[in-house]
Amino acid sequence: MPIHRPDLRGSSAFLISLAFFVTAGFALLSCGGSSTTPNMMTSGMGSMTVTITDPPSCAFPNGDFDHVFVTIRSVQAHTSATANDDSPGWQELVPQLNNDPAQIDLLALGNNACLLKTLGSNTALPPATFQQIRLLLVANDGSTGAVPAANACGNQGFNCVVRHDGSVHELQLSSQANTGLKIPPGQVVGGPITVTAGQDVDLNIDFNACASIVHEGNGEFRLKPVLTAGQVSTNNTGISGQVVDSTTNMPIVGGTVLVALEQPDNTGTDVIFMQAAADSGGNFNFCPLASGATFDVVVVAINGAGVAYNATMAFGVPGGTALGTIPLVPESGASTAPATFEGFVTATTGSAAAMVDASVSALQTVSVDGMMHPVTIPAESTSIAVISVDSNSDCPAGAPMNTNCSQYTLIVPASNPSVGVFSAGKISYAAPAAGDVLYSVRALGSVPMSGGQPDCNAATTSLDSMGNPLKALAGATVTPKELDLSGCS
Repeated sequence: MPIHRPDLRGSSAFLISLAFFVTAGFALLSCGGSSTTPNMMTSGMGSMTVTITDPPSCAFPNGDFDHVFVTIRSVQAHTSATANDDSPGWQELVPQLNNDPAQIDLLALGNNACLLKTLGSNTALPPATFQQIRLLLVANDGSTGAVPAANACGNQGFNCVVRHDGSVHELQLSSQANTGLKIPPGQVVGGPITVTAGQDVDLNIDFNACASIVHEGNGEFRLKPVLTAGQVSTNNTGISGQVVDSTTNMPIVGGTVLVALEQPDNTGTDVIFMQAAADSGGNFNFCPLASGATFDVVVVAINGAGVAYNATMAFGVPGGTALGTIPLVPESGASTAPATFEGFVTATTGSAAAMVDASVSALQTVSVDGMMHPVTIPAESTSIAVISVDSNSDCPAGAPMNTNCSQYTLIVPASNPSVGVFSAGKISYAAPAAGDVLYSVRALGSVPMSGGQPDCNAATTSLDSMGNPLKALAGATVTPKELDLSGCS
């Protein structure tokens, strides 16, 4: 039976090929907003305070990283939706950073805390409506000007990752060190950010480090950022809850519990907006969020014994909601292990092999309000979902001519999802459907070293390599039909 959902489109759809999140709010760790302080502003001007957060999902033991350091030297905004790197009129939002860059560990946020750091403020902003935002980083060679007084990256530049084995690796940048990590209009939740005379606006930047790191075949790491934006001004915009085992009503012991906030992109596919790992008690808290925004919440888990759980989906959840307990159903049968999809992505310009970064995701489709709705299933931490397609040495038999190829691995539940719709302050979850567990897999391309500039025509398949429906099988590896990115630059 189709599931009815209320209107979920209270905020604008936006692209994900990853995840930075910008919201407005001078929120401290309580996610509180600021108040207007005319005595601190130039007459006729507005004020903005910028904060940053990242609910990490790839910090050890959920991933291989202990730290991800980036060094920010500028945050800027522009009133034009079409302004490019060289356009005049980029407005400095945190002038303090120009002479005192901030080096930030993106994985340092405590469980269920809201904000990682306050970057600074500008109390003399001219009234304007800002269409896009950008962050500028300190170049790894220090050539962009001031550098931080203390550098946690040592001799590995000013942006780096620290793996759990203690090794430090430079996080390679592209032109974004000079031209900025872009947050374009389509990724501003709730629309443009308006500053009026005498008004305080608070901007929070969510830097989704875990979705922004490409691990290249040569052992090096590269930044492929994903940015989104929005505005918050109150302390009640977050979404929180506790994930439990449906059979025990207790937190899932060991393993990983991943929680994603999602919204539809321009194709109607739910894509990940923010993602976090629940704490040992199963608790999660996404905050601050854009005022008035509505999200879908998707949860997956594998416990310490290797038992996988179905994906559980809560549709139409407004900011400011405490969801309470979210029950996940453990898989049963001969095998309780998750399923693995292992396949190839190819990339071509048409006449030559193309070099692209590819983000690969698994989708399950549910009926919502009488319409089929594809939903991104968060991939477990050992998945290889962000890949560099830059060589033809690993192409499988039958790959198209003039292509580069690379292999991905997605580890997902081998069961159908449990689905609920938030309505009148309550939600209940339907039991997972019986029968075949069907998926589709989608690949999105971006230009390497571009800061995440989209590239190629997206590729999606709902078939396996034999041309049959793509089924998830517990404890087994299934090869999806090849994902061919075409029209690449």
